[in-house]
Amino acid sequence: MSIKKTQRDNIHRPGGGLDPDVQREIDDALGDMSIEQLLAAEEAAEAGPAAAAKRPAPAGKDVDTRIGRVLAIQGDDIFVDLGGKDQGVVPAEQFGEDEPLPEVGQGIEVNVEGYDEAEGLLMLSRKGAVLAATWETLERGQVVEARVTGSNTGGLEVKVAGVRGFMPVSMVEMHRVEELKGYLNRTLTCEIVEIDRVRENVVVSRRAVLEKQAAELREKMLATLAEGKIVKGVVRSIMPYGAFVDIGGVDGLLHVSDMAHRRVADPHEVVAEGQTVEVKVLKMDRDSERISLGLKQVLPDPWEGAAARWLPDSLVSGRVTRLADFGAFVELAEGVEGLVPIGEMTFQRRIKHPSEIVKEGDVINVRVLSVDEEKKRISLSIKRVGDDPWMGASVRWPAGSLAEGIVRRIEPFGAFVELAPGVEGLVHVSELAEGRVRSVTDAVREGQTVQAKVLGVDEEARRISLSIRQLASMPQYTGPAAAETPPAEAAPAKKRKKPLKGGLD
Repeated sequence: MSIKKTQRDNIHRPGGGLDPDVQREIDDALGDMSIEQLLAAEEAAEAGPAAAAKRPAPAGKDVDTRIGRVLAIQGDDIFVDLGGKDQGVVPAEQFGEDEPLPEVGQGIEVNVEGYDEAEGLLMLSRKGAVLAATWETLERGQVVEARVTGSNTGGLEVKVAGVRGFMPVSMVEMHRVEELKGYLNRTLTCEIVEIDRVRENVVVSRRAVLEKQAAELREKMLATLAEGKIVKGVVRSIMPYGAFVDIGGVDGLLHVSDMAHRRVADPHEVVAEGQTVEVKVLKMDRDSERISLGLKQVLPDPWEGAAARWLPDSLVSGRVTRLADFGAFVELAEGVEGLVPIGEMTFQRRIKHPSEIVKEGDVINVRVLSVDEEKKRISLSIKRVGDDPWMGASVRWPAGSLAEGIVRRIEPFGAFVELAPGVEGLVHVSELAEGRVRSVTDAVREGQTVQAKVLGVDEEARRISLSIRQLASMPQYTGPAAAETPPAEAAPAKKRKKPLKGGLD
């Protein structure tokens, strides 16, 4: 008779049986045999006669209790001499945190739980470490302590109240477990999920206990959480958009934008799985149990004291982090970026995109123009790092003097003439030639070298007014006369509709 059939026939058990998937897993592992038969078959196949002779009495018999002497303590293992050639090991974890470990040479009373053939040692448990329960008192849903005595492909072999039991691999942890050897000789707190007194089959689940503990912890944490509270948590998983942090039975999302004061491209740059972090609760929805966390909010604000650190007109260096159509962002310190507007890139020429001057990753020198600590804005300039070509422009090109330059740009209202690198003057359309000029290109073209009269210079506003039309009136001008608009062509004579009287055409 299989456990599955026993489950159908057991009308006195509350709850209606196990989950179908869990029941299927147990059936696959046990088949039509009881746990006792399955383990006995495995032992007979794997162990020799000598090892079988050293094993303790079969399940259902009296527990083999002995008094031994502590030989040594190594890490989490306490080695015990039981007399003769019998030696065993008992886990140190069976002694409470407030209880000292036994000393070498001290006698202790232990139960023999099994035999480790590979190590040649008896597997021992401290007497009284397992929950004081008897086979007659075990019930479904009861929380007990189970001693792990072995493992197979389906799960863990355990002992509960002197009776052999089974824990499916899916019931060991809240997550999938690939390696079961680390559970050997451990005593685990479990819940009985299946019991058959006739065949003495016991199926236990550690996951059920862990889930209840997690639910209790989650409820307790949610009751104490509040927006603005700073808590500690462990990074559970990392996604491209952020990381999920366990803050005590409850997972919160630490978005990538809240990880650092600087821009973070990859969350792995800031956190790692298993890392303990201190975060701030930014927002929480108790109904959906959604919690937003922040890491940068618990770190010092790098903008604090920025106005005193980066004074206007001072020279600093930084790394270009991003380029935009309107300028380039330069990182002056971690979490602090300034903007170089496209107009502050160079005096030499007018550019269409910052990439013509700098690229991402470049380390450059800049001059601080202004700092707004409250709005977290810093204006920077690249072109003002060197000499200003406009300095002394009124002396180099005084009003009334003759200037020469190259037409760099043509606009509907006039032409811009470069007098020196970084210095341009404007010839308004009305100052291009005598008479009316319909289009600027009728008088000049881009790249053409022209002479012009300086009408005025405003160094502060960086403006120079020029005139080609007034060249002829300048005494020092010896070149050709200013361009004039071509005279208008004479209109053709209108034909008479009727012939003149008198016979004259």
